[in-house]
Amino acid sequence: MKLPGQDAIARQADERVATYRVKLPKKIVEHPFRQVAKRVLLALMLLVATALIVYADHEGYNDSSDGSVDLLDAFYYATVSLSTTGYGDITPVSDAARLTNIFVITPMRVLFLIILVGTTLEVLTERTREEWRLNRWRSTLRDHTVVVGFGTKGRSAIQTVCATGLRKDQVIVVDPSSKVIEAAVADGYAGVTGDATRSEVLKRAEVHKARKIIIATQRDDTAVLVTLTARQLNRGAKIVAAVREEENAPLLKQSGADAVITSASAAGRLLGLSVLSPAAGMVLEDLIQQGSGLDIVERPVIKAEVGRKPREMDDLVVSVLRGHRVLGYDDPAVGTLELTDRLITIVRATPGSQVAPDDRRLPPGMKPV
Repeated sequence: MKLPGQDAIARQADERVATYRVKLPKKIVEHPFRQVAKRVLLALMLLVATALIVYADHEGYNDSSDGSVDLLDAFYYATVSLSTTGYGDITPVSDAARLTNIFVITPMRVLFLIILVGTTLEVLTERTREEWRLNRWRSTLRDHTVVVGFGTKGRSAIQTVCATGLRKDQVIVVDPSSKVIEAAVADGYAGVTGDATRSEVLKRAEVHKARKIIIATQRDDTAVLVTLTARQLNRGAKIVAAVREEENAPLLKQSGADAVITSASAAGRLLGLSVLSPAAGMVLEDLIQQGSGLDIVERPVIKAEVGRKPREMDDLVVSVLRGHRVLGYDDPAVGTLELTDRLITIVRATPGSQVAPDDRRLPPGMKPV
């Protein structure tokens, strides 16, 4: 059993040795032993093919020891020829044998050497390829989502957002722990190792080009510093942060967060609701798990719905977003729906369904009325 502070202590220890690195997801490759086995097999196939070609025209070759070339001599010649050793004791003497060496055995010799040094070439070109991937990734990245912290909160937030249609290649995880980043990369996300309170780390995550920023750090003071830094780098992004203590929520909003979730209070409310009504607790938990059962989603009003009342809608409308206000479905101020309204509805989750997100920043002081 882990104590509450053990994860934070481990992260701090890892943070001291972490470097500011960007890691991109890699395609699944074969096991190294299987790759080596394939290369050895290809080399043996080339060796056998060369020996058979030489033996098929053995009369065109001369062995200085006995004058004739048998099957063993053919394999010997193939070995010393492909390895570029070339002792000169067996030589092609006929025109056909010499042409075969020029147009067949020489290309096979080059291919044989390429196979043998393939691993070395991969090591030499790995850094160049990785740098090229990073440059291409940075040049094409736009309107992505940055998640600071890949613990339980951060991982759950990513899963919820991706369940609404966000692609994994549009998510960047920032965390001080290199092991955590490796886990994120293994899940298909790009990762940046480093302290997110530093602007250079967030710049590596291309925060200035991000559309959404999710801050799910272990400590509230860290969340405040990350929010301040992120807001300084990107004035237009929607920032959502999580805090442990409710008293720190106003400080997060003053730092630039558009929405603040108090994780401890939210869990406590769900516990209390489950005590009063276990069924209600199950329904609420189902609502906040996107992609299964019932989903609570936000969508725009379409033209066919303009002029109708929320209770006349096919979907179960919970609230109406009008301008800077969040109105309940039964609020007299709602009246009929307008084209610029957005609806908070409860719908049955369907595979592959996507939610049309509201990318507008929440104005200061916005709350349900």
